[in-house]
Amino acid sequence: MNNKTIILSLLAMASVDAVAQRISAKNEVIDCGNVVYESPVTVKFELTNKGNELKIDQVRVSCGCTTVDYPRQAINRGDVFTVSATYDARQLGHFEKEVALFCNSSKKPFYLKMRGVVVEENSDFSGSFSHKIDGMMLDVNDVEFDDVNRGDYPVQLIHVKNTTPETISPVIMHLPSYLSASVSPTNIAPGKTGVVSLKLNSKKLHDFGLTQTSVFLAKKPGEKVSMDKEISVSAVLLPDFDNMSETQLANAPSIKLSETTLDLSTPAEKQSVSGNIIIENTGRSTLDIRSMQMFTSGMSVKLNKSKLKPGEQAKLKITINRKQLRNVRSKPRVLIITNDPKQPKVVIKLKVK
Repeated sequence: MNNKTIILSLLAMASVDAVAQRISAKNEVIDCGNVVYESPVTVKFELTNKGNELKIDQVRVSCGCTTVDYPRQAINRGDVFTVSATYDARQLGHFEKEVALFCNSSKKPFYLKMRGVVVEENSDFSGSFSHKIDGMMLDVNDVEFDDVNRGDYPVQLIHVKNTTPETISPVIMHLPSYLSASVSPTNIAPGKTGVVSLKLNSKKLHDFGLTQTSVFLAKKPGEKVSMDKEISVSAVLLPDFDNMSETQLANAPSIKLSETTLDLSTPAEKQSVSGNIIIENTGRSTLDIRSMQMFTSGMSVKLNKSKLKPGEQAKLKITINRKQLRNVRSKPRVLIITNDPKQPKVVIKLKVK
């Protein structure tokens, strides 16, 4: 057998093995959410055989507390089949149980996983659900990660209630690289609640100050993105002053505002209303106003000076458009990022009718 024949034979074997091993799962990991102590929970994994005829020879579990039901007969190419796993829930706390399927198609097992939390008593979220998205009710549709330092991984929760007549499998779509999401439980029955966890990776935020984006919540995977499914997400990344010496801190700038809440609610026929705030540097070195950002549309700002020597002042003019502000989700605020180590972030709140 020449080299060319050997190479062709190996490629053919690899191709056959790749086809033979093609098992896909709708969910390789299923989150059960909260499970009541000593109340066994069962999950059903929906799988598809995308390779040659499949036979499950053996199933192994991570402990004796989990039992598995699976098809013993041969599974034809293209067939959908179910593997059920039941956990006895006899130990309080978090659990993560693994199921390994050993098949005739490969020496490597195909892994499935169920996880959740065993609790003494199950209690649903007691807060209010005031926002509707795609047949679900949410407690919030505007998420804020405030005062984040580089290296932090904060998590914000969105509580979801299924108000549809069918079991749903919520999914967060269009996540930027600095956000990740998980839903617990994976499947939410009619009338029941679940939790969406949004986790921020601050190391992937490019700039200090405000970063804003939108993600979208759907009842099940594969749904199209639309604005009625939008959830607004913002994060404020603070500058790092950890490496400053005591002398540098003692001689640092210090920002002082004439007020941190600006009342622009005075009755007026004009749609555009403005107000002024005086910014003063009461420190010992130059104050650098590095950025000024607004949490919503319908606002504009104008600053006559961004670098203030000790004792100097600057005038900040804030203008709002009342008509545009009626349709925003977030509260109207102005974010100021400075080189003041004690107040790197200053927020000006606006009162608007």
